[in-house]
Amino acid sequence: MDSVAGHRLFIGTYSRSGSRGIYAARCGAADGALSEPELAAETGNPTFLAFGPGRKALYAVRNSPSYAAAFAVGANGGDGLDILGTPDPDEAPGPCHVAVDRTGRALVTTHFHTGVVAAIPILPDRSLGDPAAVIRHEGSSAHPSRQASAHPHSATISPDGRFAIVCDLGLDRIVTYAFDPARAALEPSGVSPVATPPGSGPRHFAFGPGGHQAYAINEISSTILAFDYNAGTGGLVQRQEISTLPPGFTGDSSAAEIAVHPNGGFVYGSNRGHDSIASFRIDPEDGLLSPIETVPCGGRAPRHFAFSPDGRWIVCAHQDSGTLCSFGVDAATGRLTPTGSVIAVPLPVCVLFLD
Repeated sequence: MDSVAGHRLFIGTYSRSGSRGIYAARCGAADGALSEPELAAETGNPTFLAFGPGRKALYAVRNSPSYAAAFAVGANGGDGLDILGTPDPDEAPGPCHVAVDRTGRALVTTHFHTGVVAAIPILPDRSLGDPAAVIRHEGSSAHPSRQASAHPHSATISPDGRFAIVCDLGLDRIVTYAFDPARAALEPSGVSPVATPPGSGPRHFAFGPGGHQAYAINEISSTILAFDYNAGTGGLVQRQEISTLPPGFTGDSSAAEIAVHPNGGFVYGSNRGHDSIASFRIDPEDGLLSPIETVPCGGRAPRHFAFSPDGRWIVCAHQDSGTLCSFGVDAATGRLTPTGSVIAVPLPVCVLFLD
C-alpha cells in the first residue's frame, strides 16, 4: 500500500474490464490525496459493500445462492480481506445493494433484476447463513422500459434497527418492512408504502440528523424527496421534492447516490450524465432542503461517493471513466473543493471508508 497516511477505504467494482474484485486505497487526512489502489480481495462483482459492527467484517453483494460474501478486515492496520466461510458458486444476476444491522446479527440485500428483497443471518464467526426471508416485489410503473417490472434498489435499516426501508425504482414505491435481526426476519410493517411521483424511480435513501427526517434520491427524475419519519411506526410523510440538476438543464441524466454529511447539516446527491454532485443545506427546524451548489464530479457517471469519518473529504467513484477523485468539504458552508487527486480503478461502484 502506498505510504499516504490517513483514512483507509475499500472500493467495490464490477469484476470485468480489468477489475478483479475489491480494492483498497488511502485518503490523506491532511490533503485528501488518494493513494494508488491495491487488490484487497479477488471476487466476482462485489459492487456494493457494507461493514459489520466494529468494522471487523466487510460484506459484499455476490452473484451466488447466499446473495453476499463475508470478509474479515485485515488486522494491525492491514488493507487485505480474508474470506469468511465457504464461498459458493457464482450465479447471475446478483444483488445490487447490502445493508447490515448495527448489532451484526443480519443483513438485507436488494436485487434490482429479480425484484427480491432478502434478509440473511450473520453467524457468530461473522460469516453468513442461508437467506432467512425472501420477499419478491411485483408490479410496474409509468416509465415503459425502466419501470416495466419491480426493481428494488436499496434497503436502509432504521437507526433503531426495527425497520428496513426499501426503495423500489420500478414500482415508484418506498416500502417499510418490520425487521427483526435476531431472526433475520422481514415482515409487513402495517405502514402503507409511500408512492413517489410517477416515473421518479426511488433509488437510495438516507436518514437525517436525529432520525426524524429522511431523504430519497430518485434516479429517473433526478430529484430528492424529503420526508418526516415516524420512528414508532416506520412511516414516512413526504414534505418536499427538489431537483438535483441546475435550472435549465435539458440533457440526459440520472441520479445515483445520496448521503447526509456527518455533521448533519447537508445532503449531497450525484448526477450521472450531468456528471456532478449537488449539495443542499438541511434546515435544522424542519429538515427541508435548500440548494447550495452543483459542481462537476471530476469524472463520468458518479455512481457513488462517501465521506471520510471526520467529514473533511468526499471520495467519488466514476463508473464510466474508471476513476476516483476527492473533494474537500467546508463544514460551515457545505461547499466542495476538488483536491486534484485522481486514481484509476476499473468500473468502481462503491466507496467505503474503514477509518
